[in-house]
Amino acid sequence: MRAIDPEAAGGPEVLVPVERPVPQPQAGEVLIEVAAAGVNRPDVMQRKGMYPPPPGAPSIPGLEVAGTIVATGEGAPREMLGQKVCALVAGGGYAEYVAAPVGQCLPVPPALSLVEAAAMPETLFTVWTNLFERAYVAEGDTVLVHGGTSGIGTMAISLCNLLGVTIIVTAGSDEKVAAASRHGADHAINYKTQDFVEQVKDITGGRGVDAVLDMVGGDYVPRNLKCLAEDGRHVSIAVQGGAQATIPIFDVMRRRLTLTGSTLRARDTGFKAMVAEELIATVWPFVADGKLKPLIDKTFPLADAAAAHARMDGGDHIGKIVLTMR
Repeated sequence: MRAIDPEAAGGPEVLVPVERPVPQPQAGEVLIEVAAAGVNRPDVMQRKGMYPPPPGAPSIPGLEVAGTIVATGEGAPREMLGQKVCALVAGGGYAEYVAAPVGQCLPVPPALSLVEAAAMPETLFTVWTNLFERAYVAEGDTVLVHGGTSGIGTMAISLCNLLGVTIIVTAGSDEKVAAASRHGADHAINYKTQDFVEQVKDITGGRGVDAVLDMVGGDYVPRNLKCLAEDGRHVSIAVQGGAQATIPIFDVMRRRLTLTGSTLRARDTGFKAMVAEELIATVWPFVADGKLKPLIDKTFPLADAAAAHARMDGGDHIGKIVLTMR
């Protein structure tokens, strides 16, 4: 099969097609003939040598795919053969075939194209587990999400709109602010020209937000805490701006703030299967009705994976970048 499996870390130019053996589905797995694969920030970090695959995961990058099940491993239902699914995987997505745990597969309804389906799992699992589980955001809450036009940001906007949550986002240009607003953000802040802490205070009448979903880290963390209401929850999911932060401990105590965070890729299949079941029960009806779709920025053929990563590195994308196999 064709795959992207760079021999060394580097820039986008290391992403060239190679031939690799078709993986064999193990017990509890299915083999998916991949139609499309989402491109995510962890793929970029892996390419740079800063985020190695977890033990047992393929060296081929790619954390989400959509396609057709063409083989099943021991214990996987044979009746799944021929089904169109999207799946969260720990690696191997940038290839014509990938093995996926059956519990991490979600059915692709007619309302969703395979390109759209490929752009769903990583962001959906991430936003759901962090914003709606770890931060237990509920209808009527107000949240702040950084990176409002990223894959995570646009998925957060969509879910908040559907679940009755007011969402404030930040973005790095007036064009991105406008795009976030068009996509459904209740408020969008240009963090380069405005102080998001002051803007959040103004928007919330001084109360603050119930939760912050942060992918920046560093000096954003103490600023985020200033945005939180009493009993607010701060969830870290990436550290693009730095892995260390100084925080006011007494303020955390006085206002009963919660600081938490998580990574998804290294979690075991049991946890991911449990999340998939929750998504099928709570979110997938919106997908089936055509009410929840990812915002697609651009698609690239697998052979142009380098161009796809260059676009992500450039930071101009709005929504998800997707690789297609045909």
